[in-house]
Amino acid sequence: MLARERHLTHVEGLIGRHPIVAILGARQIGKTTLARQLLDRWDGPRTVFDLEDPFDLARLREPRLVLEDVEGLVVIDEVQQLPDLFPVLRVLVDRPENPARFLILGSASPDLLRQSSESLAGRLFHYELRGLALDEVDHESWHDLWLRGGFPRSYLADSDATSMEWRQGFVRTFLERDLPQLGIQTPAPTLRRFWTMVAHYHGQTWNAAEIGRALGVSAPTIRSYLDILTSTFVVRQLAPWHENMGKRQVKAPKVYVADSGLLHTLLDVETRAELEAHPKIGASWEGFAMAEVLTRLDARPEQCYFWATHGGAELDLLVIRGQRRLGFEFKRTASPGTTRSMFSALEDLKLERIEVIYPGGHTFPLHQQIRAVALSRLLEDLEPLRQR
Repeated sequence: MLARERHLTHVEGLIGRHPIVAILGARQIGKTTLARQLLDRWDGPRTVFDLEDPFDLARLREPRLVLEDVEGLVVIDEVQQLPDLFPVLRVLVDRPENPARFLILGSASPDLLRQSSESLAGRLFHYELRGLALDEVDHESWHDLWLRGGFPRSYLADSDATSMEWRQGFVRTFLERDLPQLGIQTPAPTLRRFWTMVAHYHGQTWNAAEIGRALGVSAPTIRSYLDILTSTFVVRQLAPWHENMGKRQVKAPKVYVADSGLLHTLLDVETRAELEAHPKIGASWEGFAMAEVLTRLDARPEQCYFWATHGGAELDLLVIRGQRRLGFEFKRTASPGTTRSMFSALEDLKLERIEVIYPGGHTFPLHQQIRAVALSRLLEDLEPLRQR
């Protein structure tokens, strides 16, 4: 079991500041394990309900009777099994001297996010738990993290074949069991074909009409499929940045399979040798390195964009926090250099600097405002982004 210290510290702080904290993330990403580690640290009364346990689910059919007398930390796992619980939690935490703090765990769906936001506005803090990152594994093992992805069981498997087998089972179970349990009725084979097509579009600008023609469905239906996979944390959308600068700019999002291991499963890539020979290796590198940068910066989704003009200038990642603007490019090359697009982005977007993330061993300057940063040195050479 890996102790995910960064997440433990964040969630402990949130529990001290908010009456309800929701840890959301993909199935099997480690939410329950994290909650157990928090319980081990908790100094005081604690109560746990697992709503996949029929006994606990039956107990909470009358939640007010069960929960109004509990004190200390209350953990409710798989909360999506009982969305009617949210109004009761609102009543409980609004008591004058609320004796309990609630930690709820769930694999989000559109309805779950909507209901929790409506019922618990101002009382609930959402914390997204992502897969393992560079600061949680051996730095020298980043190739394994890239190939296998950040799901703990996939990364820690004793071989690439065992890791691939686990991820194949995850994809099947996610589509055939988990999504229907979230109230999503789209047939599993349909979503499997769509998800695989997203894998082939990984790192590209989204074109719903083109995907719709390929699958024989309408663009709005394609939009709904994309929203399903995004809200359940297996697809990431990166919004386009556009502002008035006298240039025609791209206004469609980019899409990524959120976990590099799942991407490689959908592309049928099992080993590092197969990855090295695959035509999507550059896009795979971009998605993996981008996720590590966002984790290191501690950047929120609403602070992250890409930028592209119809004239050909582009920037893989633009992070905006307050008045600060940082640009990032992701190049799978041993000798990164500058490009015209980088200088266009520096000028047009008024960037503080551009970091070119590459799979080398040294960090070095490319220009006064442009630097090549080795992924293996990301934790040493890239500081978390804080408001100045």
